[in-house]
Amino acid sequence: MAVMSNIDALTRTLQEEMRRDPNIFITGEDVGVRGGVFRATKGLIEEFGDKRVVDAPLAELSIVATGIGAAIYGLRPVCEIQFADYIAPAFNQIVNEAARVRYRSNGVWDCPIIIRAPYGGGVGGGLYHSQSVEATYAHVPGLYVVAPSTPYDIVGMLRYAFRVNDPVMFLEHKKTYRLIKGEVPDEHYMIPFGKADIKRKGSDITLIAYGLMLHESLSAAEQVAPEGISVEVVDPRTLNPIDKETILASVRKTSKALIVYEDNITLGWGAEVAAFIASDAFEFLDAPIMRVAGPDAPGMPFSRALQDVYMPNASKIAEAIRKLAKY
Repeated sequence: MAVMSNIDALTRTLQEEMRRDPNIFITGEDVGVRGGVFRATKGLIEEFGDKRVVDAPLAELSIVATGIGAAIYGLRPVCEIQFADYIAPAFNQIVNEAARVRYRSNGVWDCPIIIRAPYGGGVGGGLYHSQSVEATYAHVPGLYVVAPSTPYDIVGMLRYAFRVNDPVMFLEHKKTYRLIKGEVPDEHYMIPFGKADIKRKGSDITLIAYGLMLHESLSAAEQVAPEGISVEVVDPRTLNPIDKETILASVRKTSKALIVYEDNITLGWGAEVAAFIASDAFEFLDAPIMRVAGPDAPGMPFSRALQDVYMPNASKIAEAIRKLAKY
């Protein structure tokens, strides 16, 4: 058992998988010589060379398009988008090409591409280095969207991503890279997509959260525990497909649901979760489904004070838990 940070878990797993499979290569802006802006690919070009760790031009469309072509011809590309905020130029390639390759070829072609994208705020990044893009892409059939939030989950889910033959968007909350640490077993394991994890058991309220908000929610659950409120925290881990069974089973047990996500609240990922809880577990509910999320603002403010107003945090979540518990 080793204790490591999220970023270390990511780098180590990329290294292990590249040693295992010579068809894996990484491409993106500054992934080679610099080792990535977050140092996620540090040391990989020294071990694997510049044919497998490829510094790409500042062109997200081309990064993903190159990956799609390579994937169709049998390679396993990892395409890093330096910040999720800049993934938009590659939208057509991801949504109209990668996600539809299997369908439009009637299963003849595979597209085993992993698109890594650091997302999320709380780092003083302002409008263009703080965005959450998950709802846009979780809407797309044919595209796995995953958001592991702990070293254990990053290792298991990234290993699994290299063994599926469809495109995977692998979202990494940048603030958790070095903030979050945890134990990772020495033995080999994988975590299949579509399997949520109960990070904290409870009996009064089901709280669904991922990314940085998972950790803020766990902190909030600890805050209200002395008040006699027992919160069950469910980490979906995979945002598409959603593990509805685990979420619904928890809601049927607690009879109350709170969904927490960092993206702006309207049409966010949590809206879909609220919808299927309302349709499939309505008769078990003792209170309205509640959400804590970012405001419907055009972007994250640069000002630290305004950023703190924008971002959900443990205190805001704890207040929502208390409100829901009163029903």
